[in-house]
Amino acid sequence: MSVLRVRHGLLLAAVLMVAGCGAHVLPEVHNEPERLADARRDFAQHHYSDASEELKTYIANSGGQAQVDEAVYMLGQCYLELRDYTLAQNEFERLLRDYPESDSAGSASFRLGEALLGQTRPRDFDQEYTEKAIDQWNAYLRDYPGHWLNPEAQRRLYIARTRMGHKLVDAANLYMKLKLWRPARTYFERVANDYGDTPAGPDAELGIALVDVKEGHHDEAIERLKSIETRYPGQPVAKRASQERSRLEKKS
Repeated sequence: MSVLRVRHGLLLAAVLMVAGCGAHVLPEVHNEPERLADARRDFAQHHYSDASEELKTYIANSGGQAQVDEAVYMLGQCYLELRDYTLAQNEFERLLRDYPESDSAGSASFRLGEALLGQTRPRDFDQEYTEKAIDQWNAYLRDYPGHWLNPEAQRRLYIARTRMGHKLVDAANLYMKLKLWRPARTYFERVANDYGDTPAGPDAELGIALVDVKEGHHDEAIERLKSIETRYPGQPVAKRASQERSRLEKKS
């Protein structure tokens, strides 16, 4: 045997040894219940790619079995963990459509909101999926009152609504820069009415006051600014409201 062959053999052995130590080897499966058990084990061990492959095969082979809904839900969770939010959305929608009576339906409704929010683009872009997530979590809270994920849905909903409120304030401020007072007021008022309980609410109220100023409604603006100062003491929005009010009163 040549030295070259010996070296090649040693290199191959080393590669196989490293692969054997680092890779997760799928066990041999003899039936579908065993495949589902393997998928559960892989999911618990955070082997989400392996679990997803096992679950896809199980679902394809077990259309009429009682645990298919569990497999569909778990597959959606795998995709969430892998940050493949579009595929996760597909699986949760599939469960809610095909297995509405499943024990996993409530959790799938909540997770669908997660999958939708995961597809949201940064704040400078359109927030279509933020709105979809808001609608989904509202639907979940309506359809599954008392479900164990209700508190987390309310927390996530508040975060999504805050994001949406800030996006609309950004749009209103852009209209202000363009000196388009009417559409600016429309956006500020929408935030005040629909997202007034979020951190975007005070900024929208200040925006409405500034539109009043631009449209010559100084008395209304002063009263609104005083209200902002009173209700948000110590906050930056109150400081700015005070500055604007002082400026207006000096002009009066």
